[in-house]
Amino acid sequence: MSYVVNPPEVVAVPVQGSSDTFPVRRVYCVGRNYAAHAREMGFDPDREPPFFFCKPADAVVPVAEGQTLELAYPSETSNYHYEIELVAAIGKGGSNISQEEALSHVWGYAVGLDMTRRDLQMKMREAGRPWEIGKAFDRSAPIGPLYRAEQVGHLEQAGIKLEVNGQTKQNSGIDKLIWSVAETVSYLSRFFRLEPGDLIYTGTPEGVGAVVAGDLMVGSVQGLGTLSVKVV
Repeated sequence: MSYVVNPPEVVAVPVQGSSDTFPVRRVYCVGRNYAAHAREMGFDPDREPPFFFCKPADAVVPVAEGQTLELAYPSETSNYHYEIELVAAIGKGGSNISQEEALSHVWGYAVGLDMTRRDLQMKMREAGRPWEIGKAFDRSAPIGPLYRAEQVGHLEQAGIKLEVNGQTKQNSGIDKLIWSVAETVSYLSRFFRLEPGDLIYTGTPEGVGAVVAGDLMVGSVQGLGTLSVKVV
């Protein structure tokens, strides 16, 4: 088969402790999945359930363990926010997956950042328009190495944390997710057929804020190493 333009390269996330990589198919993100974060964004988590949006696969920027990504401050924003997240990677496809079977579809987990042009997101939200220019821009989804679920287990009680220039900005636990990973996978599979290579960014806790050039972000989920990103 010949193409009229060169096909894009496959984005692949390194697998911890291995030379293998995990090819990325789609990126799903869960909004307002920690109650305290929903409140800081002006919403009532008891009234409004989490929802989903997407990023393109090539927004993912893999970062090897022990490395620091230099991430350019994006264009058209003056309010560039971090959101630390647990990421679940799908290894087995399916639709209408039951909650009881959901975790059998999860291949592994990683630490991720959902970087956000907050000012553009807010403008779109106020106008009732999609959030793509605030959420789905280039290099907006840094991610650390994937850890196999068969090695680390299916995380339920792990701390999640982000430091900026050595100061703690976000500090919570994934047990505070409004929708657990299993519930998220099950619900999402009602609307999309999940396939191997899909990533699910499961939401961020409270404490989101802005970074500027020169700031160093170090994020972690207990048991999954750290993700180091410097804004340049």
